[in-house]
Amino acid sequence: MARPDKAAAVAELTDQFRSSNAAVLTEYRGLTVAQLKTLRRSLGENAQYAVVKNTLTKIAANEAGIDTLDDLFSGPTAVAFITGDPVESAKGLRDFAKENPNLIIKGGVLDGKALSADEIKRLADLESREVLLAKLAGAMKGKQTQTAQLFQALPSKFVRTAEALRAKKAEQAEQGGAGTPAPAEAAE
Repeated sequence: MARPDKAAAVAELTDQFRSSNAAVLTEYRGLTVAQLKTLRRSLGENAQYAVVKNTLTKIAANEAGIDTLDDLFSGPTAVAFITGDPVESAKGLRDFAKENPNLIIKGGVLDGKALSADEIKRLADLESREVLLAKLAGAMKGKQTQTAQLFQALPSKFVRTAEALRAKKAEQAEQGGAGTPAPAEAAE
């Protein structure tokens, strides 16, 4: 039978896996306490970085329905549980790992999909959610402007075409109707 403290730790980790948008597993061997504190700050306010026991974390991940991380639980492991924008936290991990080569990104999970270390680094290269939404809004506004100009151009083009036809008929009438034969004459 499991000890109550271990069962409570598994339950807490399971809740964290279920409530987070993403989780990134890292190896922290060789980092000092001060460096870990700096890392926690660099992840942003929407992430928690916790040093965990592999066996308990593996059980918690499986209970949360995440079985794709099983082979990553070896060596000293810490998990970044991300509840907000995963791009911001991935950038924090990537930048910290560049400055501190002792931090190794093992892999992770994003919305239930397993991510390799390379995919997490590519995620860090993305722009933040707010920037992407701003670009989308700008593109939509540009398309709306183009559509409005198109709808505005159609009536004015119609008016110009109608005016050109009227002017042509008026010119033909001034010339005495020379040009196209009347329908009755064409039948004879």
